[in-house]
Amino acid sequence: MSLSLAVGLSLLAILVITALSIYAWRLWREVERRKARREEEVARANRNCIESLQALSQAMLERQVDMVEGALRCKVLLDIIDHRLTERDGWQVFREVQAEAQHLHTHQARRELSPKDRHREDREREAIAARHERSLHHAALALQAFCLERSGGDTSPVVN
Repeated sequence: MSLSLAVGLSLLAILVITALSIYAWRLWREVERRKARREEEVARANRNCIESLQALSQAMLERQVDMVEGALRCKVLLDIIDHRLTERDGWQVFREVQAEAQHLHTHQARRELSPKDRHREDREREAIAARHERSLHHAALALQAFCLERSGGDTSPVVN
């Protein structure tokens, strides 16, 4: 192999390595950009959930919302933030209410029930609410404190 061919191949190899390095660097930047965007979206979703939890727990405390419905919605919002949150002592009631009410119809399915069946399910909801009234009240109070603590800007999952 001649010297000029070896130099030419060496230069070509350097160019290929440089081009691949630039491409890899751009890919790395894109991954970092997407990661930051995903983290920002999660933080925004958590902030929205915290705001919703704050309003919902306040409505529960003021009896502006059915307690079973409030508990079910709180469970969903807490699961969005971090599914382990409902394992906290004061918030296990949300899981219990969900387990007891899972057979009850909602939304369109509820509208399609006969008035008699709807009334029967309403009585079941009232019974569930009555059984868990004290626990739901304390859970709503704890949610208020949690939301106050978290609305300071920290939106990362916190499990105690």
